[in-house]
This record gives sequence, C-alpha cells and structure tokens, in this order.
Amino acid sequence: MSEPLFERLGGTEGITKIVDDVIEAHMNNPAVSARFLPYKETPEVLSVIKKHSVDFFSAGSGGPAVYGGRDMPEAHQGMNISPEEYMHVMDDIFGVLTKHQIDQDTQNDVLAILWSIKGMIIAK
Repeated sequence: MSEPLFERLGGTEGITKIVDDVIEAHMNNPAVSARFLPYKETPEVLSVIKKHSVDFFSAGSGGPAVYGGRDMPEAHQGMNISPEEYMHVMDDIFGVLTKHQIDQDTQNDVLAILWSIKGMIIAK
C-alpha cells in the first residue's frame, strides 16, 4: 500500500511550503495576478486564505487537518473565474509541485482532486 497523499506532499510542513509558493506564483502570473495581488495589502486576509488552503489540501489528502472554510462554490461565488484562469492556476500549482520534486504519480493524484472541484469554481 502506498503512502497517503498527505505524506507524499510532505505532511503539514510540505503542504504549507507548497501553498506559500503557489500563492507567490499566482501573484507573479500575469493571467491571474490581479486576483491575488490585492491580498498583499491585507496580510491578515492572506494569512487566512493560506491557512484555509493548507487545511483544505491537508484534509483532502488524508491528513489530520480539519477544513473550516467555506465550501468551494460559496468561496468562489461572484468571482466569475474563467476556464482559462483555472488552467493558469493549475499550471502554477504543477510548476510548484515540480519545484518541490513531487513525483509524477503524486502530481496525478493532485490533478484528479483539482479536476474534481473545477466545476465548483469556474463561473461561480
């Protein structure tokens, strides 16, 4: 039996580093930066977003965290995220996973999760 996805992503510490790097990548990605750069002005809000992201991926990957944020449709309500923006966000995530030397099978498992929530996020 293989390690749980949570462990393959480096546990809480690894997922935290991944989330930090992903948000930084989004802020540097011209296709989606406008959605993320304003959070630099409100570090307390950015901190909550990062915590919710870490908890979401930790809980969803078999870790001990409990996600206490809003569900995906509610969290993205009114954002009208396009399919193209979603793909840019996914590209950023996979760039960071590669940077962190996450193996291909683990990346495929992350892809399956991201693909499964796509409909809850796009055009909401």
